[in-house]
Amino acid sequence: MRISGGARHVHPAILVLVLLSTTILCCSRGGSPAMPSDTIRLPEKIDGWRLAGPPRRVDAANIFDYMNGAGELYLSYHFDHLLVYEYKNDGGNDILVELYDMGGSRDAFGLLSLDWGGETVELGGRGREEGGSNPGAGSGTRSATQSDAGAAPLIVPSSRALYGEGLLRIWSDGVYARILASREGPGVREVILRLGKAIVAERADPAPPELVRAVVGAATDPPWTLRPERTSYFYSHLVLNSLYYLSHENILGLGPDTEAVMVTFEKDPEGGAKRSARLLVIKYPDGAQAANGLTGFVEAYLPDLSGESGPEVRREGGSPRFVEIEDGWIGYRMSGAYLALALGCPDEEAARQVLARAAIE
Repeated sequence: MRISGGARHVHPAILVLVLLSTTILCCSRGGSPAMPSDTIRLPEKIDGWRLAGPPRRVDAANIFDYMNGAGELYLSYHFDHLLVYEYKNDGGNDILVELYDMGGSRDAFGLLSLDWGGETVELGGRGREEGGSNPGAGSGTRSATQSDAGAAPLIVPSSRALYGEGLLRIWSDGVYARILASREGPGVREVILRLGKAIVAERADPAPPELVRAVVGAATDPPWTLRPERTSYFYSHLVLNSLYYLSHENILGLGPDTEAVMVTFEKDPEGGAKRSARLLVIKYPDGAQAANGLTGFVEAYLPDLSGESGPEVRREGGSPRFVEIEDGWIGYRMSGAYLALALGCPDEEAARQVLARAAIE
C-alpha cells in the first residue's frame, strides 16, 4: 500500500532556528544526581589571561536575555543554571567559559550528541564510573563503537571533549561546558585545553544513557552501516524536527519525561549512490503513553491507516508494520514502553533491516 506523507531532512546546523518558534518550560531533572558546576574552580589567571570578574549566573528566568531563542535548546535538556566566566588579555583576545549545569549526566551528554564534529581531546577527570559502559575522557583513541568486554557495542563516539576552531565542548557528568576564544592564535588552544582540564578535574565520567543500547551497533550481516557520529539523544520534538522533520506538531508525544535516540545508517551499493536511513527509538514512561504516541504518529503521518489506530496500533508487542509513502518506506514497532520507527528507507527490505536493529524486546 502506498500512503501519502513523508519527511524532509533538516541539517542539525539550523537547530537553533527551529527552536526559536516555541518555548519549552521544563523543570524536571533527568538522570542521576551529578556534581554541580558550582564545585568547579577555575584559575584567576592563566598565562596572559585573567578573569574579568565573578561569573555571571543565568537561569531559566533570564536565559533568553543571554542567548535569545537558543535558550530553548538548553531548557529542553532540563537546564538548571549557567555560569559565565570571561578571561581577558592585553591583546583583546577574550576567552569565554560557559558552564551549563544540567538536570543530570544524560542531559549534558545529549547536548554534546547534537554535534560530534571536532577533534577528540583527552582532558583527564576521575574516569569512568564503576559499572559504567562508556570509556572515560582519556580514551579518545578507542573505536567509536567499542565498549567494555562483554558489553554491547556502543552506538556513540567515545568522545567527551571536542575541539575545533577555538571552541572546546565538554560533557562532564551533569555539566555541559563551552570554552570559546574570540580568535585562534599562538597559545590559545593550549590555554583552552588547560581550562578544560580544570573543569573535569575530579569529576566522574558516567556512562551514556542506557537508551543508546536500545540500538544494535553491529549485525552479523550488516547491509547498513551505523554512523556513530550522527547519533543524537534528546527529549523534545523540536530537536527531533531539526534532525528529521516529521510535523510541526508533537505527534509522537515527546516531552521531558520521554527519552529518544536517533541514529543514521548508510549503505554504499556497488556502482550506485550512497543511501541513508534513520532509526528513531523512544522510551515512554509506560506502555499507555507509548501506544498514544504510536496512535498520534499513525493518525497524523499515515492518515490512510488512521482507521486502524485502535487495537492494531495499540497492541502491546505488536508485529512490525511497513508502509510505502511518497518518498520511501517507513517501519514501526511498539514493545511495552518503547516505540521504534525506521524512517527515510529506500525500500521495504531496507525498512525491515533498519527496524531490526532496534533492541526493544
